[in-house]
Amino acid sequence: MAKLISLIIFVICLCSVGAYIEFEVSSHGFDTELYENVLDEELCEAQLNYLLSNNTMLTAEFLDAGIRLPRGILQGNFVDLGNYHQCLAINANFEPSDIEGKYCMIHVPIIQDELNLPALREWPEEGSEWPVEWPELPWPKLLSFTSPHSDLFRNLQKVRTEAVKYSRMTRPDMDLMRVSEDSFLADQVFKLAVCLPKVCTPKQFIDTVFINTTSVGLKLTEEFCRLRNDKPFVPVDYAAIGVFGFIILITILSTLYDLYFTAICKEGSKKANTLGKSFSVYTNTRRLLTFNSGPGTLESLDGIRSLAMMWVIIGHTYSTNRRAHFFNPLDMFKWMTSFSAIWIVAAPITVDTFFLLSGLLIVYTSVGKISPKNLFKKIHLFYLHRLLRMFPILATAVFLQASLFNHLSDGPEWFIIVDKVERCRTYWWSTLTYVQNYVTQTWCVGHTWYLAVDVQLHILSPLVLFWVLGKRRSAWIALTFVMLVVMVVSTTYNYLNKFPAASFVPTISAEDSNHYSRYYYINTLTRCSPFFVGMLFGYLLNIFKSKEVHMARWFVALCWSCAFVVSAGIIYSSYPILQMDWDSPFWDGIINSFARPGWAVCLGWMIFACRHGYGGPINWFLSLRMWKLPSRLSYAMYIFHYPIMMIVNSTSVSASHFSVERFFLRFLSDFVSAFVIAFIVTVLIDSPFSIFIKLAIGGSKAETVKTKQGYEDENKQ
Repeated sequence: MAKLISLIIFVICLCSVGAYIEFEVSSHGFDTELYENVLDEELCEAQLNYLLSNNTMLTAEFLDAGIRLPRGILQGNFVDLGNYHQCLAINANFEPSDIEGKYCMIHVPIIQDELNLPALREWPEEGSEWPVEWPELPWPKLLSFTSPHSDLFRNLQKVRTEAVKYSRMTRPDMDLMRVSEDSFLADQVFKLAVCLPKVCTPKQFIDTVFINTTSVGLKLTEEFCRLRNDKPFVPVDYAAIGVFGFIILITILSTLYDLYFTAICKEGSKKANTLGKSFSVYTNTRRLLTFNSGPGTLESLDGIRSLAMMWVIIGHTYSTNRRAHFFNPLDMFKWMTSFSAIWIVAAPITVDTFFLLSGLLIVYTSVGKISPKNLFKKIHLFYLHRLLRMFPILATAVFLQASLFNHLSDGPEWFIIVDKVERCRTYWWSTLTYVQNYVTQTWCVGHTWYLAVDVQLHILSPLVLFWVLGKRRSAWIALTFVMLVVMVVSTTYNYLNKFPAASFVPTISAEDSNHYSRYYYINTLTRCSPFFVGMLFGYLLNIFKSKEVHMARWFVALCWSCAFVVSAGIIYSSYPILQMDWDSPFWDGIINSFARPGWAVCLGWMIFACRHGYGGPINWFLSLRMWKLPSRLSYAMYIFHYPIMMIVNSTSVSASHFSVERFFLRFLSDFVSAFVIAFIVTVLIDSPFSIFIKLAIGGSKAETVKTKQGYEDENKQ
């Protein structure tokens, strides 16, 4: 009966995300019709005349929250975000309609070839007085930089000379080998915020308040506009409130039920129904914080997984903010291409750590516990258990991304979040079915491409696992054969496609970057070698699971030396490929083909050495108890850290100053936020549903509630 109830509950929850999102009428995160409906040319003219003639203070509010020249132009900053919240807060009485603020972003090309200003035609020599025929308005002065005789223009040319070194990171569409000296400025634009009455267009506002753009030939384009309350609640939002509200309600009831048996009844909590206390915060927290190490436990895995997750988060802290606005972007790009930034630009290699652990554990936890015949007999359970164990947290992230995340905050860059919201509302299925790495234009929770590759490798793993579970000779033949096949095929594939060594190298174009990402970085073929290296080390560890391993000191020293040299070389390889003069297709192929499996071999040796007493202080450090909780939370941290980062970044209301120290402090904030959110989601979502899953697909009640060290290791990477 318990199995039937848990199966019904889980199936309902399984279908709820898809059902509610599929019910969504509109996939738009913004009310796009609202912008068109509020426009009124005649009312705009009346309101602007009122502002300019009768209400100086209100006019000052619009001007103060709106357009101005960006700060840090000479350090490469061409963006000014204005004052978003001040602009949208403007609301003044006016008949027949109140004057309300609207925030818009416009693009103004730096080079204005067709300007028709007399002052520009008769530009005085340096040191001369300002032309008296210019009106006393800021726009002519702001436009004066377009003259090649101005100091500002000459300094911008110097900025261009410096910025072009990093243009592959800022503007990947530029081919440095084919551009002229001023091409960078020719296509560069100022992104400027404009605060205006909601009934007006940016052009009408600028024409009336500042300068007639048509008569002077000023070019500008509107990028987007924002209004108050332009993110309406839609059915998927109400569905999310209902689903998560129901979960909170049953969590409260389950916790009270559990505490009743624990604190009041003398019999204790053992007589409490398993399903009744499945959502109990008290029991789930105790289970999460209980660490028991059984025989054969790989203690070092906790430290490796925790440190790898920290490296992922700090790498994303820098990479997500690389798209943000800084007063000194040139300083950031200069640092990112320096040797001192190697610990950041080499961070993508840490993803292969998780592929290694995934392959290692699938063999280490299976050999000796299941026969080849039973593997295929219960293959449906092998797949189902893996898929369902990952589903609750992933589905929670998709559901929140498609709904409530859109209402958590707001800012001038919020369209980044809305883009992800709209993708999740339309293409949620590509994430929940683990095919988003091959449906790249429809990413919902983009960084979960890793889960897609991992699941696809798990689907293929029984083809090798069948032989590994048999005799030792067949196991080694199978593991060796698959490694050779994978290395030969992937290396051939890499050289035929001529992939660069990284998507962010300065010599790569936007088209090549997309090609690299789609056909190499998130491709199962090119990312599978660490997984099979993990299977090989998992089998090696299993052979010596209950045996002492004796190795000569010189051999241990040699292996450790090779591991340090190879891993350091792999990390260092990130530096030369960032330089402007890097152009080596041969070494690109070597790095793409052998760096990832080489990294996996180094970590595999580390795990083996630590398991059998040859790890020394490294084993002591990786086996500290402080790593156990972050290790258990690593899966939830991986799923939620990136969306939270994007939400925080999108609330930014102004440019900031780049510094390495500031970003490290930001990493600490990101890590703590991810840790806390992962803890809450694990206790409220993952732990209860893990009980339902076990009851639904098999397992006794005792096994269901049993806390077992390595449980998270086996099921989540």
